[in-house]
This record gives sequence, structure tokens and C-alpha cells, in this order.
Amino acid sequence: MSTSVVPRKLRGTLVAVSLAATFDGCFGSAQAQDFYAGKQLTIVVANTAGSGYDTYGRLLARHISKHIPGKPTVIVQNMPGAGSIKATDYTFNVAPKDGTTFTLAMPGALVEPLTGDPTKYRYDPVKIAYIGTMDSGTRMCMTRPGSPIRTMDDARKNRTIMAATAIGSSAFDYPNFINAVAGTKFNVVTGYPGPGDLFLAAERGEAEGLCGIELSTYSALRPGWLSGEKKGNALVQLGLEVNPRVTELGFPPIWDFIKPEDKPLVELIVSQQVFQRPFLAPAETPAPQLRVLRTAFMAALRDPELLEEAKKSTIELNPKSGEEVEALVKKIYGAPKSLIDQMAKAIRP
Repeated sequence: MSTSVVPRKLRGTLVAVSLAATFDGCFGSAQAQDFYAGKQLTIVVANTAGSGYDTYGRLLARHISKHIPGKPTVIVQNMPGAGSIKATDYTFNVAPKDGTTFTLAMPGALVEPLTGDPTKYRYDPVKIAYIGTMDSGTRMCMTRPGSPIRTMDDARKNRTIMAATAIGSSAFDYPNFINAVAGTKFNVVTGYPGPGDLFLAAERGEAEGLCGIELSTYSALRPGWLSGEKKGNALVQLGLEVNPRVTELGFPPIWDFIKPEDKPLVELIVSQQVFQRPFLAPAETPAPQLRVLRTAFMAALRDPELLEEAKKSTIELNPKSGEEVEALVKKIYGAPKSLIDQMAKAIRP
């Protein structure tokens, strides 16, 4: 066994540095705890009022304050636009950078710069401060009740109009990449403000259905599409893993429809679903405030009152920490260029 000996002078210096670091850490934590007393915390929701994202944002808003020292008041501000790019840009460049504002965005806004024109985006997803995600889950494609497009085989044989909000949203990207890897004939029509409008478009006959939408959004906005007399048509489920509950609802996994050589591409695209409801803060958010927000976020998602409310509202909760989201975003941006080029071609035909 070897023993390292630290010279007496250096030993004293190390002790002093250690004590200083400990003091600074404790002082920073205390400052952060005092900081939120009497403050207002704003949660920006990058989608329309009444949408699935709005439901998640307001659920967190009702419970997170009691887990933040100082118990700040919490308000929700809706900021839809460009598939969450507008709100993500605001968060990165305009929002207060002191820990009083953070945003619930669509994951597509975080992946979009990977394949889009880099001059279009004024934010860097790798530098964003992540608070965590409330859900990690499964997306699905469905057609409206009564549609003649009832299966993936039908969608492979017939041109099928699918409604979407904007380029860069999952409702746009997912049907396009399914066309590329599974041979479907989805034709995507954009311009609808939010998820509720997508369902209305299908019900009015403007589209056959919608794609790339989370289970929780179906459950919140159109539970009747999942079961009942006016059940919609289950085409496919998308996720890194097969979801047993979604399988019971009749959705076959995307893996049944692709070639083995396309698996890495599909995995890269659907990996964003691990952070399906991501909350992000400005990159410059002070470390002590970021720690407080991350801790409060995870504590709120263990809160019995929040869990009971989510259960009553059939809201899916599969949370992951800010550190986990940050690591995955960095991993996605570290993918081989050849695979990223494939992804760009698949979602932007």
C-alpha cells in the first residue's frame, strides 16, 4: 500500500482552499434560498392555452412553489410560435437570467438546430440550463374516427393528409420521417396554432389525422379517440422502447415497419422523446438558483398532491432530472455527421 505525503505548507493551503469552497457553496446555497422570498417565478409555456403542454406547465406551477425556499408566487405565460422556437429563443436571449423564469418547450425546438439552417437559430441547445422533464414517453400516429385510412398498410397505399402546427414540430417531422423509413404517403399540412386545432382539423375533414403526438395529449384532449364508440384508428407508436399500455390500445411499434439498417436513424430521431416535456432556463442562470430549481422540480414531481392531481387528469409522468436531460442533449449533438445528415433528409424531404 502506498501513502502520499503532503508538505506542511501545501497542506495548510489545501485546507484553506477546501474551507473556502465549502463556505462559498453554503453561502451560495443560502443566497439562493433567500433570493426567492417575495419573488415572482414565471413559467413560460411554448404552446397555446388548453394544450397538453399548457396542462403540464400549470400542473407544475400549482405545486413547485412549496418546494422552493422562500415560496415565490408562480405565474404561467403562454408563448406559442414556430414549434416552440419562439419561446426557446426568448428564454436564451431575452428572459431574466436570475432564476426567475424558465420555459416548457417542445423537444423539437431543441433538436431542430441540429438539422436546420444554423443562421435561423439564436440559441444553442447544448448551452441551455435544463431544469428537468416531466415526461419521457411515447408518441403516436392516428387517423380520425371514420377515416378510410385505418392501418399503416392503408397509409402506405394511399395519400393521407396529416395536420401539423409548424415545421420543426413533431407533428411535422414525424410523418415525414415515417414516410422515409416506412414507405407511408403522409402529406403534411401546417399552419394550425396548437394541438387542439389539429384535432379539430381532422374532425372537420381538413385532414385525416395527426402524427407525432404524445399519449398524454390524446388522453387530455381526445380520450374518445383512444377508446369508446368514436374510437380513432391506431396507426403506429414511436419510442425507443415499446410501450405496453399503448400496445394495448392497438398501436403497433415503428420497429415493425422499418429495415434493420434504418434503426440507428430512427433511434436518433425518437431519442428526443426521453425529454418529452423539457423545462429550460437561460444559460446564464446562476448555479445556486439552478440547483434550487432542479431540486424543487424533482421534489414537486414526488409530491403526493401533484401525483393525485395528475392521476385524476390522466397525465403521464415519467420525470428525469435536469442533469439527465443535459447529458442526452449533448449526446444527440455528438452523433456522427453522416447520421445527422440522414436525419435532416428524413424530416425535411
